Amino acid sequence: MQTLLIDADDTLWENNVYFERAIARFISFLNHHEFAPEQVREVLNDVERECIVKHGYGLHSFAHALVDTFERLSPVPVTPELHEQVLGFTRIIENHDIEFLPEVPETLEHLSQRHRLILVTKGAQAEQSGKVERSGVTKYFAATEIVAEKNVEIYAHIAAKYECSHDSTWMIGNSPKSDINPALAAGLHAVFVPHGDTWILEHEEVNPAPAGQKLLIVGRFAELRDHF
Repeated sequence: MQTLLIDADDTLWENNVYFERAIARFISFLNHHEFAPEQVREVLNDVERECIVKHGYGLHSFAHALVDTFERLSPVPVTPELHEQVLGFTRIIENHDIEFLPEVPETLEHLSQRHRLILVTKGAQAEQSGKVERSGVTKYFAATEIVAEKNVEIYAHIAAKYECSHDSTWMIGNSPKSDINPALAAGLHAVFVPHGDTWILEHEEVNPAPAGQKLLIVGRFAELRDHF
C-alpha cells in the first residue's frame, strides 16, 4: 500500500480555465490603446505576484489583482461603477459546477481501494473546502489538507503528521512549482500530470528525481490506474 497525496485544482477538476476566461474579458473591457493584450497580461501577472504576498491565493486575491491592474492602466478615472464592473469578472467564477477531468471519479475509486489517499490543496480555506464539498470526492480520501502554500516544509509536515514512509509516499499534481519540485525536495516520490491550462505563475521546470526517489510523468490522471 502506498500513500498518495493528490492535488485538486487542475489535477482532479478544471480550475484555471475559469480564471483565464475572466482575464480575457477583463483585458477586452480595459481596451488599452497603448498596451497590447500580452503586455496587459504581463502587468497583471506582476500584480498577482504582489497580491499573493498580501492576500494569499484564491478569488479574493485575484479580485484585488484585477482592480489594482485596472487602476494602474485605465486611461480614464476609475469610478465606483467601473470598479464594480471589474469585480464582476471574478463573481462569475464563484460556486461554478465542478468539471472533473476525464475519468477522475473512477480513477479515485480504483486508487482508494488499494492505497491511502490524502487530498492536498492550497488556497483560501472556505473557497477550497467549498469546492471539495461540491465535488463529492471526500469519500475516497482518508484526509484533506488545505494549506496556504505548498513548499518543502509543508510536505515534510504532512508526511510527519500522517506517519508517511518516504519510500511509499507520492505527491500527484499538475504544478511543477507547487506539487512536484517541493515534494521531491522533501524526499517524496512524485507523479507529474501536465495540464494544458496550468496557471502561468505555477510554471517551472520539473526537477529530476534525486537518487533513491522516483518521478513518474503521465499524460492524464486516469493513467494512474496503470501504475498504482
